[in-house]
Amino acid sequence: MTSSDDDFESSHHFHDDGDSSLEAQVWQLLLLINPGDDDTAFQQFAGYRDVVGDTPDDDVDVAQAVGQVADWRSTFHVGADDTRALVQALDELSARWNIDIDWDGDPDDDDFHADVDAAELIGTAYDNLAPHGYTLWVRDTDDDSLAGWMTLSRDTEAMRELATELGVHLRRGNELG
Repeated sequence: MTSSDDDFESSHHFHDDGDSSLEAQVWQLLLLINPGDDDTAFQQFAGYRDVVGDTPDDDVDVAQAVGQVADWRSTFHVGADDTRALVQALDELSARWNIDIDWDGDPDDDDFHADVDAAELIGTAYDNLAPHGYTLWVRDTDDDSLAGWMTLSRDTEAMRELATELGVHLRRGNELG
């Protein structure tokens, strides 16, 4: 059993309550990206409702709206070439769960960033999070940026199913490259 299993015994399964509305699916997504932190998920859900307002469900860009209300707390979205911002964002996300990422170098050093690309950093973060029971996800964006979030590794299948339902194209961090 990993440390993440000890901390969050309740598991959230896709369609637990049988409600397949967009709001119910977004709520499930927020629970998955905030494992064991229902208060943050609730705050972000309230923010999501404010952002989408009366927008018809078919016109809602779920990934963009969730990213807007959860950025740097439960999600990240940085320029693909901005390796400094990527390291900062991933350090911020992993710090929520008291996990330090070993970047295989000094991310405060300019030479470190000259010799590394975003895909390599995502892979390093993924490899550091996996032993602690977490999965780093990267979602497709419409521009030259990187975006994603973390979930408990045991929720991988639920995340894949939910992302498909929401039309969010996701890959695990080790699949980027």
